Amino acid sequence: MTKDRLTRSRSNKWLAGICGGIAEYFGWNADALRLVWLVLTVGTMFCGGIIYLILWIIMPQD
Repeated sequence: MTKDRLTRSRSNKWLAGICGGIAEYFGWNADALRLVWLVLTVGTMFCGGIIYLILWIIMPQD
C-alpha cells in the first residue's frame, strides 16, 4: 500500500529515514534499498551521498 506523500520515515530509519521513507512509499524492502543505495554511492564516487544530503534537507518528516 502506498502513501499519498513521500516523507522521511520515523519508524524505519537508520540515519535520517530517507531510504525507509522511499521504501515505504513504493512498498519496497528498506534493507534492500539501503544496500542498492550503498553500492550505487560507492560505484559513482559518492554522488549518492550528496543526493542523500539533499533529500535529507528537502524531504519532510513523517
